[in-house]
Amino acid sequence: MRHKDQRIGIFIDVQNLYHSAKNIHGKVNYNELIKNLTAGRYLIRALGYVVKSDEVMGETSGEVSFFEALEKSGIDLRIKDLQIFPGGAKKADWDVGMAVDAIRMSDALDVVIIVTGDGDFIPLVEYLKWGKGRVVEVAAFARNASSKLKEVADLFIDLEKTPKILMRGRR
Repeated sequence: MRHKDQRIGIFIDVQNLYHSAKNIHGKVNYNELIKNLTAGRYLIRALGYVVKSDEVMGETSGEVSFFEALEKSGIDLRIKDLQIFPGGAKKADWDVGMAVDAIRMSDALDVVIIVTGDGDFIPLVEYLKWGKGRVVEVAAFARNASSKLKEVADLFIDLEKTPKILMRGRR
């Protein structure tokens, strides 16, 4: 039920997407991701949630250029620093911030697109659908996505089957 007059917001769990693609020996083409998810509709805003830490993103010299590539793709970044606790424990997630932003923006949107396979977002999807009356699409790599998250979404988009989004890496 996609149509050109729909106002959409895209909320990207960059850490989840990055690691899911890496697990299947690929990288995400973010330009194609935004183009495909927008599908001719009116994009209000695309937000990407990242943690500033070389260890989390994998490559020490690539973090800055990675963030720049995201921004060139039309993604507004929400950035936070990795938290390191005494004893070495680390925390790096944006789940609550992403959920709050999606709820906060939902009144200006017809469709909320959540790009993650993380089952922790099930209550958000359910609230946006039933509490706010929004269409909710979830985009992720199916083999790394929560089966329940795929079920509760109005539309699940398997990024691995979407042309040009996954750039295969070398094994």
